[in-house]
Amino acid sequence: MSRFEDPVVITCSISGAVANRDQCPAIPYTPEEYAAEARRIVDEGGTMIHVHARTREGIPSYEVEDFRAITEAIRAEVDDVIVNYSTGAIGVPVDKRIEYLRELSPDVAALNMSSMNYAKYSRSRKEFVFKTVFENSFDTIIEFLAAMNELGIRPEHECFDTGHVANLDPLIDMGLLSEPLQISCVMGVTGGIRPNAPNLAHMAGQVPGGSEGPNNWGVIGVSRKQWMLVAAALTLGGNVRVGLEDNFYLPNGDMARSNGDLIAKARQMTEDVGRRPATVAEARELLGVARQEPVTRREMLTHPIEASE
Repeated sequence: MSRFEDPVVITCSISGAVANRDQCPAIPYTPEEYAAEARRIVDEGGTMIHVHARTREGIPSYEVEDFRAITEAIRAEVDDVIVNYSTGAIGVPVDKRIEYLRELSPDVAALNMSSMNYAKYSRSRKEFVFKTVFENSFDTIIEFLAAMNELGIRPEHECFDTGHVANLDPLIDMGLLSEPLQISCVMGVTGGIRPNAPNLAHMAGQVPGGSEGPNNWGVIGVSRKQWMLVAAALTLGGNVRVGLEDNFYLPNGDMARSNGDLIAKARQMTEDVGRRPATVAEARELLGVARQEPVTRREMLTHPIEASE
């Protein structure tokens, strides 16, 4: 079987933490809305859902109980899907971000692989919409990795430039990472690598073991050039992520009515290049992700003896 026939892991970034319903009415806020979106995502071929928590009012949250309510709603609605938590934040202590990993044990957690300037720039206004420094030092990365390794959570390495991919090398040498790695090439953020197909091919070639090796890579295309980057990744043999965190619009310019619309387009493009969406079981095998059976607080109260053993 050729590389182009290989299954594609299609991920959905379900809500993000920045955009709101004034910009896109389909962004979910409540656990029930997350669950309804999860059903649409899975029905259209998505196998992994990247979760940023929000309160019921749509405010970004890093509280355990908000992550818990959203995750339980998704898992109650969908028999099996890979749950991937965001850990990136500005001004939120690392131990607070590790707390919800420890309490809820998602399948996967995103791990940003370097500090960087992180910004959005408006060409029409000739000014930055926002600009900040996104801190992800080696000390921070290692602290997250230690927790993920202890908890059996697989990291998804988010790399915004080629040097971020190279940051994997010392962590592999230290024995902190085990294959198969899961590497996401993030493109379209001001401060990161320019979003084009040659740069994506270059980043894919920097993946440890090479783009055809044992490790998995994919693209996260942010904003306008997302669909071009999806097409490039599919042709090069990578996985893809779409969703309302990254982009609201379909290739024809229509605003998506749900995450399901975006996943359906990614699935169609996958099939158009002669590949097919991975099943959840295939995605778990490809990414080295075991199905988590977390102990919830409710279960601990119901079975306190069993939970403490």
